Amino acid sequence: MRFSSGLSEIVLIVSDVPNAARFYRDVVGLEPETDPDDGWAWFWAGEPGQPQRVALHNGTLLFEEHSPLPEGERWGRVHYAFRVPREQLAAAVDNVRQQGVDVYGPVRLEWMSADSYYFYDPDGNLLEFWSQDAESGMPMPAPDA
Repeated sequence: MRFSSGLSEIVLIVSDVPNAARFYRDVVGLEPETDPDDGWAWFWAGEPGQPQRVALHNGTLLFEEHSPLPEGERWGRVHYAFRVPREQLAAAVDNVRQQGVDVYGPVRLEWMSADSYYFYDPDGNLLEFWSQDAESGMPMPAPDA
């Protein structure tokens, strides 16, 4: 049974919210939902107003004390991909490089008929610009398909 109808938000724990917010705005190209402060910054992960967001936070989150991991490692580093239309992929990658950030790739993902480029944010989170060969709206196949 499927319960999720999509991604609501990703919250990244960062050391410096204003610095990370500049990176996500200027390098990744996300549109801010709110102005950043010392504790939080919110961005639209896709089209503004759509219910997919990325948040940057420099504190603890709810229920962190229940994590099985040791303090300081309870959320760890993350990886996530931004879907980029094929016709915008080169410009997106060039923008990251022009900001002085190392970009790795392209990596061909045959099982998804996609190409990806990878780079790190200031807190060591691995980001990906992911682009399918054809923007058909078809769901991605499972890796073992």
